[in-house]
Amino acid sequence: MGKTLNELNFVNGVLKNLPVDEDHSEHPHTVHNACFSLVKPTPLPNPRLVCHSLSALKLIDLDELSIDEQFVRFFTGNEIIPGSETFSHCYCGHQFGTFAGQLGDGAAIYLGEIVNSKNEHWELQLKGAGLTPYSRDADGRKVLRSSLREFLCSEAMHSLGIPTTRAATCIVSDKKIARDQFYDGNPKMENCAVVSRLAQSFIRFGSFEIFKPRNVDSGSWAVGPSVGRHDILAQLADYVIKSLFPAIDSMEITQLEKYKLFYKEVVISTAKLTAKWQAVGFVHGVLNTDNMSILGLTLDYGPFGFMDRFDPDHIPNTSDTNGRYRFREQPVVCAWNLRKLAEALRPLVSLDETTDILSEHYFPAHQSDFMAIMMRKLGLLKSLESDQENLLSDQEVLSEFLQTLLKVGGDYTNSFRALSKLSLPGMETFDEDFEKTRDELIKQSSTHDEMNDYFLNYRISSMVQMKLMQLKFSGQAEAEMDDKTKQIVSRLQYHQYISELTTEEYTKEVHESWDSWLKKYIDRLNHEVVGHEEEKELKLLDEKRKKLMNANNPCYVLRNYLAEEAIKKAESGDFSEAKKLLSALEDPFTERAEFAHYTQKPTKSACKLRVSCSS
Repeated sequence: MGKTLNELNFVNGVLKNLPVDEDHSEHPHTVHNACFSLVKPTPLPNPRLVCHSLSALKLIDLDELSIDEQFVRFFTGNEIIPGSETFSHCYCGHQFGTFAGQLGDGAAIYLGEIVNSKNEHWELQLKGAGLTPYSRDADGRKVLRSSLREFLCSEAMHSLGIPTTRAATCIVSDKKIARDQFYDGNPKMENCAVVSRLAQSFIRFGSFEIFKPRNVDSGSWAVGPSVGRHDILAQLADYVIKSLFPAIDSMEITQLEKYKLFYKEVVISTAKLTAKWQAVGFVHGVLNTDNMSILGLTLDYGPFGFMDRFDPDHIPNTSDTNGRYRFREQPVVCAWNLRKLAEALRPLVSLDETTDILSEHYFPAHQSDFMAIMMRKLGLLKSLESDQENLLSDQEVLSEFLQTLLKVGGDYTNSFRALSKLSLPGMETFDEDFEKTRDELIKQSSTHDEMNDYFLNYRISSMVQMKLMQLKFSGQAEAEMDDKTKQIVSRLQYHQYISELTTEEYTKEVHESWDSWLKKYIDRLNHEVVGHEEEKELKLLDEKRKKLMNANNPCYVLRNYLAEEAIKKAESGDFSEAKKLLSALEDPFTERAEFAHYTQKPTKSACKLRVSCSS
């Protein structure tokens, strides 16, 4: 049985170990020489629980029986219970590559740090709970649209096995505020909402940037609000190591060595996180340094998106006009962010040492984890690092699959899932299963009209238009182009080719593309069965392979159009779709008939859905 709210065990370690702002006013101001500010949530009228995650609540020893009127008031910020101390965090950040100075929790307020019955520490936060010293020109509020998206995606990512902050509740109120969702001059009134978040720590890369000095060469004159306070930087690093990396803290080594090991752990956990994002087709959307967790968690869900059609240039964020944070760039930009963390730690560890750690560990850890996951998704148990007997290597079979997906506009999630329909060569059902798999892959491909429509939107996107304008004025030859420009030009050339095909010719291309890849894939599967030719052994191997694939290829991800459907109903007071969608996302690898519609590719109009930062 879970605890009541009044039985929660608060310890609030950060307030006891790190400096707190001496200015207790809640109006926005620069917070000097402090990591946190005491601030009280602003109450909201008539709060109502939209949905909750039981597994997240259990992290702090709460359950269904804990949910009552006081529960809703507490998780809205309308009532503070004994032991709870409310505060917000000061941090800085590089936003779209430029240092922005003080940012901080502009709408997030901690309710405290809780130790559960397993002696685990969890920080509890409300996002959208009102003004803080870091709200700047904003109002400290979030709307139901963005809050429900963050709630659903946090729990979806956890169930997909991707490290993430957790979301316990989503609560809506009667208070309305104006939001211009697409920054097009058409604001509308939306209901205020609050999402509660849990993490063992919300410390981020930007937490260490509050000490940053001015760097004129970077193009920014901004400085951290605690510039020069290397004593507080060391205090923060020491606290983080002691509380979050106890294995490092317990080592009998110098503090310098502990700082280096801490940085190495952050590098590796970040590398593994990005590998998981790439494998599942998730695009964060705003990978600024203030959105990067030092625990390797997915943090701050804003204009994120799961890919529908495979597109390495997928950009879910309307504000990312240059494609800095597009899908294919995520591993690279996270390495850039780690470099900025290294620079922030420079008073404690030399940049040469952290640079060596980054170079040695980041991309090898990312690639190793990424390929291991992708081989499980492809159902390949035997590794081939180079060509053997005219078989494709691991990298080649994956690369050619993704190239085929790109060529035919294949649905990323459903196409991977379809591969488990194919039995191993030698099984009685192999020929029948081959036809089913081929038909499903073709079904998950884009039609001729869909491809033309998609490329039209790609061509008029801000990222592509900017590159075409640069090319026009620079007169660059292809050999002089950077990789990004070459990729864009290649895709536009392919679109020109596709647009000149008839529908029948395009359909033939799709069929031939899949036939070509499947032939090579089956050759690899033949390699898998060597040594398992006996019927019983082959059957066991086939079952093992399919089980592995279905445990790594989800049926359900939070597609944008699914989130939009749940949001629209919730905005009208019907929370049933949000709860139903949550149920599917909490068990994404198990196919269930009642959720069959959640696996459907989006319609033509839904494909155009993108998200802004307005929340």
